[in-house]
Amino acid sequence: MSANRVFVARLAGCGVFDPAGDRVGKVIDVLVSYRKSGAPRVTGLMVEITGRRKVFVPIARITSIANGQVISTGLIDLRRFTQRGQENRVIAEMLGRKVTLLDASGTASIEDVAIEQAKNKDWTVSELFLRRPKTSASPFARGATLFATWEQVSESKDAEGQSAQQLIASYSELRPADLANALLDLSDERMLEVAEELDDERLADLLEELPEEEQLDIMKELDDERAAEVLDLMEPDDAADLMANLPEARTEAIFELMDEEEADDIRMLMQFDEFTAGGLMTTEPIICAADMTVAEAMAQIRRKEISPVLAAQVFITLPPYEVATGRYLGVVHFQKMLRRPPHERLGSMLDTELEPLKPHTHISVIHRTLATYNLVALPVVDDQHHLIGVVTVDDVLDHLLPDDWRTEDESEVQRG
Repeated sequence: MSANRVFVARLAGCGVFDPAGDRVGKVIDVLVSYRKSGAPRVTGLMVEITGRRKVFVPIARITSIANGQVISTGLIDLRRFTQRGQENRVIAEMLGRKVTLLDASGTASIEDVAIEQAKNKDWTVSELFLRRPKTSASPFARGATLFATWEQVSESKDAEGQSAQQLIASYSELRPADLANALLDLSDERMLEVAEELDDERLADLLEELPEEEQLDIMKELDDERAAEVLDLMEPDDAADLMANLPEARTEAIFELMDEEEADDIRMLMQFDEFTAGGLMTTEPIICAADMTVAEAMAQIRRKEISPVLAAQVFITLPPYEVATGRYLGVVHFQKMLRRPPHERLGSMLDTELEPLKPHTHISVIHRTLATYNLVALPVVDDQHHLIGVVTVDDVLDHLLPDDWRTEDESEVQRG
């Protein structure tokens, strides 16, 4: 392989550095421009910089692409990225596309694209990594692979032949928030295609990060059975927000298919206004008994499914140790547990001075309380002082930020 040849799928997420070695962003995609003859020419990189802003870096400003990193001249135009009509994004638009082999041996799909720098310093598409259709009915079978130059294939115009699977593979290492951000840059049709190919758990994580409009677009494409499975896997407060925007008839149909306990939690959350503690809270805090030891509580916190914001403290109640049933006694912060011996009981280190919220407490009070006492979560109790949920700082931020915060950019202008 040429020292100047790079496969584009391996570039996704790679760091972009200036000549001094300071990281300025990460690669999201590579843009190519089609020509009347010859392979497409690389025009530049789509790069995400601070604040999740996408910018265009011309290929002429890239001095090196090697060893999993990209070196630029350091001169980056901070104007927001806007794709030109003649440009194609390799990862988002070309991978998965069907092509016909001109040697009459059939069709294949593009799994990766190699770009290479020529002697004149221009970067072009030098080779395609292709996969033929599978010949076995086995679900584990895969078609044979081959390499071909651009001149040895012709692109299929059949839109149905394009697959989202390779795009998903390229984004497999992205966190849910970054995946959501990447999908927002795709066309609506392509975004829905990718969403439908995700497994239920990944789709649930994605929906929690997407704006309301895109959430609803995806939900319209899911049948009720799959929608119920995905909503079961979402955080109850996020699922409740989404369900509140669905037609009532469909909401009831989905509830009938969901796990009964999950459905009950979501129904309860939907009773409250979205800008109140009841509408913001999650119903899955870590609840412990007062006679539980520090070691036992730490084991609860270590569970991989527990989010960092919920792992910052445990809430103590009387039995039964479930939301909406156990009377709230107090909270024990993770930092305090680190300072105490493993055998000490949680009841001896309760923070009882923190006043719990009521379900109808407005968000304006909640965010001031979190800021005043430097907290990441606040308990919510009903009139009988039963713990019914917890409001976390991330949920408050989601509601305080503007609806378009994922794409908002005051300096948004088109490339010249």
